[in-house]
Amino acid sequence: MFLLALAEQSIQLFPDGTLFIHIALILIMIWVLNRTFFRPINKVIEAREKHKGGAGGEAETILSDVAEKEGRYTKSMLEARSEGYEMIEKQRAAAVAERQAKVARAKEETARAFTEQKAELETQTATARATIATEAEKMADKIAANILKV
Repeated sequence: MFLLALAEQSIQLFPDGTLFIHIALILIMIWVLNRTFFRPINKVIEAREKHKGGAGGEAETILSDVAEKEGRYTKSMLEARSEGYEMIEKQRAAAVAERQAKVARAKEETARAFTEQKAELETQTATARATIATEAEKMADKIAANILKV
């Protein structure tokens, strides 16, 4: 309870002249810290960056070499793939041409065999008709002879 009463007396809602003193103390503290703490640390960091800059230059050259080699590798892989695709396409085209040639030869053979068989069938038909005609005449003569006998 005593603390609450003490706190009520020390809390001020309206700023007075001590506000300016506090602002001045903060500004002096920032100036002192900049002079004694932040500037030396910034100098050390800058020196470290400069030292790293020499090795960083080497790292930069290594990274650029790696990027260049990776680019060449990617380019050579693309060229090899395109060459492979071209070879596959050539082989496919050759296979298609060979297949078409075989189909054409088979069609020619079939057409030739068909015409030969048709010609042979026509000769057999002509021979059969001639045979049937002679046999029919013989049979007609026999029938006529049998009819005349009776």
